[in-house]
Amino acid sequence: MNLSMLNQARELKSKLDKAQKELGNTIVEVESGKGTVKVVINGQQNIQSIKISPKVIDPDKAEHLEELVLKAVSEAIAKSQKLAAKQLGGLTGGLKIPGLF
Repeated sequence: MNLSMLNQARELKSKLDKAQKELGNTIVEVESGKGTVKVVINGQQNIQSIKISPKVIDPDKAEHLEELVLKAVSEAIAKSQKLAAKQLGGLTGGLKIPGLF
C-alpha cells in the first residue's frame, strides 16, 4: 500500500469517526397513537426515552399499548437507520461497509 492510499484511508476513518459522533448527537422523535406513545432515538439507533401517556395505560387493553410502543420503536429505528445511511453513505461513496449502517 502506498503512502497516498494510507493517507486516504486515515482521512476516511477520521471523517467516519466524526460522522458517527454527529449521529450520536442527532435525535429522532417518533409518535404513535396520536401522540400517546413517544420514542426518542439517536442516529446510532440508541433509544434515549419512551414516554407513554397515562390515558392509554389500561390493564384490560395491554395489547393495544404494546402495539403502540412496538410501532413507535420500529418507526424510530427505521428513521434513525435511514438518517445514518444517508449521512455515512456520502462518505463511503455508496460502499456497504459492515458495522457502519
